[in-house]
Amino acid sequence: MSLFFTADTHFGDHRTINIHKRPFANAAAMDAVLVERWNAAVGPDDEIWHLGDVARRAADVPGLLARLNGRKHLVRGNNDPDGTVAAEGWASVQDYAELDIGDRKLALCHYPFRSWNGQARGALNLHGHSHGRLKPLPRQIDVGVDGHDFAPVSIERLLPPAG
Repeated sequence: MSLFFTADTHFGDHRTINIHKRPFANAAAMDAVLVERWNAAVGPDDEIWHLGDVARRAADVPGLLARLNGRKHLVRGNNDPDGTVAAEGWASVQDYAELDIGDRKLALCHYPFRSWNGQARGALNLHGHSHGRLKPLPRQIDVGVDGHDFAPVSIERLLPPAG
C-alpha cells in the first residue's frame, strides 16, 4: 500500500480551466486526464487524501469516486458542499487532519497555514487552495494538481529527509 495526496481537482468545472490557465479545451478533456493520471498513480489498495475542492457538482462525486482508485479520504475545501461531503465512497471526511508518517507529522488542510502543529519539529503542512501560485513556507507543500502535472503525489516525493 502506498500513500498519496492531491487537491483542487475541480472535476467538471470549466471555470477552473480559465481562472487557473489549465491546458485543456474543455471540462470533459480535463476530467479525462485527471482520472487517467489518478488511476495511473494510485492503485486500488493505496490510500489517497484529497485536500479539497473535488468537483463542481456534488451530484457527480459518487460516480467519480467509483471510477478513481484507492481508499479515498476528504479534507473539505471551500468548494465542497454538503453533497460532496456526504457522497458514498469516502473512507473519511474532515476539515483538518494530522497524520504521523514514521517520525514525521503531517498537518493536512485545504488551506495553507502560517504556522501549524509541530512546525518547529519538522512537521509538514500539506494543502491545496492556492493552485500552485503561493510562495510556500519551509516544510509547506501545495499538493494540488496544478503543481503536480494534474496527478496525485506520493508520500515519497513529498517527504524530505528528516533532520
